[in-house]
Amino acid sequence: MPEIHFQIAWPDDSQDSCYSPSLIVKEYFVPNTEYDLVDFVERSRTALNIASDRVKAKYGFPCGLALGQLQEIEAKAAKYAQLNDPKVKFIKFNN
Repeated sequence: MPEIHFQIAWPDDSQDSCYSPSLIVKEYFVPNTEYDLVDFVERSRTALNIASDRVKAKYGFPCGLALGQLQEIEAKAAKYAQLNDPKVKFIKFNN
């Protein structure tokens, strides 16, 4: 199963490298695009849950790394939720 890493920038300009066990994230994000924080989290939740489900379909168990990545995104996003119009920039896919 092809995996992929991607780079994002949070509203404070800190950056994270994120992981997906599936290329499905390419259907939900466009490089060099800013997303509203809530939209970014929703897209991440959808894509990473699909990715985890694909692992489960192939190997019989969900992908802990994908679900862990989602938890990290949700926890970090919560720190910015009180900002006025917070944005997350999807920088690039790291192939």
